[in-house]
Amino acid sequence: MNPIRKRRLLLILAGLAALGVAAGLVLTALSENLQHFVSPTDIAEGKAPATGKRFRLGGIVLEGSVTRAQESLQNEFVVTDRFQQQKVRYDGILPDLFREGQSVVATGMMDGPVFVASEVLAKHDENYMPTEVADAIKRAKEKQAGAAINPTQGSTP
Repeated sequence: MNPIRKRRLLLILAGLAALGVAAGLVLTALSENLQHFVSPTDIAEGKAPATGKRFRLGGIVLEGSVTRAQESLQNEFVVTDRFQQQKVRYDGILPDLFREGQSVVATGMMDGPVFVASEVLAKHDENYMPTEVADAIKRAKEKQAGAAINPTQGSTP
């Protein structure tokens, strides 16, 4: 084989190897920064990420559940998908559009039975519901409808 051809082939192989390593590093970084979306029903069923892992919790702020501390910025409220409920604690100023009965997406992690939010996002108009929240509510409705159709499923006659 010609020495110039051999050198070219080695350069091409080295370039492909470097490209492969770079792609692997990018994919690893992306997978570590992904935040999964979870509904209150998913948390109740144990499908939430492990304690200490960040994820997004979405649903509707339960009416009458918002409490604000008098001398601090700590807020507590309950997020529901109308089937299960999850208590949320947030230390900060809530968005202007945050209201009871409205859609919300909170980013944070579980601390025992409480979801500790580091960021709270509220809907931007009265007709908007985040796609993830709408899908989670739809799945919970379908699951409950399936349970209502087969209430004796798994029992013996």
